[in-house]
Amino acid sequence: MIRATHTIDHVHDAADTITLDETARHRRRVRMLSNNGIAFLLDLPEARLLRHGEGLVLEDGRVIEVQAEPEQLYEVRGKHQKHLLQLAWQLGNRHLPAQIAQDCIRIRADHVIKTMLIGLGARVSEINAPFDPEGGAYGRADTTHTHSHGHHAHSHTNDHD
Repeated sequence: MIRATHTIDHVHDAADTITLDETARHRRRVRMLSNNGIAFLLDLPEARLLRHGEGLVLEDGRVIEVQAEPEQLYEVRGKHQKHLLQLAWQLGNRHLPAQIAQDCIRIRADHVIKTMLIGLGARVSEINAPFDPEGGAYGRADTTHTHSHGHHAHSHTNDHD
């Protein structure tokens, strides 16, 4: 079976796509089937979250683009910036995966957490969107990315604050 042993973060001519929810995108080694039937073995050096738009590079040079499948989420907004930070602390205290934006936090739908957040004064909207949570504090920081542009690949470091 053909393997995908590394990723690139920008895809320019994908052979196919693979659509996965957030849980299915956190992988190291697993058999996969692209949307149009390309079977391959994902065989990465370590487990990591595959990000929307990343490419899985197959041994023959083809690239499968990762698409994040929309999921049932809550979009949480505070009354003001400090209130949103307080809500983030409450969510973090419960060790919930969260996608952090400037003006909102996205979490998986959970009616108990929704009730708690509303009780704390949050505005909670139900949405269907891709989920791209922050990485864990003890995991590898994904700061080095490789880009493929035709026949030449180069890598550089990005500062993700």
